[in-house]
Amino acid sequence: MKVAVGADHAGFDLKGEIVSWLQSQGHQVSDVGAHTMDPNDDYPDFALAVADSVLAGNTERGIVVCGSGVGASITANKVKGIRACLCHDSYTARQGVEHDSMNVICIGGRVIGIELTKVVIEAFLGASFIKEERFQRRLNKLIRVEHNELP
Repeated sequence: MKVAVGADHAGFDLKGEIVSWLQSQGHQVSDVGAHTMDPNDDYPDFALAVADSVLAGNTERGIVVCGSGVGASITANKVKGIRACLCHDSYTARQGVEHDSMNVICIGGRVIGIELTKVVIEAFLGASFIKEERFQRRLNKLIRVEHNELP
């Protein structure tokens, strides 16, 4: 799978481990930065770079790592067409894709380590949206809200 990965300084080390691991698993990785450790960089820059890659169709999914994952999630969700969630467990990572068509996962680099991150990302990348009527109906409502077409 083609995956965009980005992180600020707080997720920098974990991002490096994620990128290496994803590549070893046969995924095509687009590392959108940070490429150097800069304690003054800002998570919105990397969340937007990941979101842009997914929206442009350059990658199928995205991963953003910041300190807690919260800021990255908030930022990515401001981008129309992106459905991002902070996930630190495999159930949420899988179900977010299956039920909500999540296309970006956010991870807290100061919250979980690489071994749990691998489990969470495997669940995220291994899942597909379930095209049942109830899930599609809910996704359609979400998209209408995103376009200010409130129910």
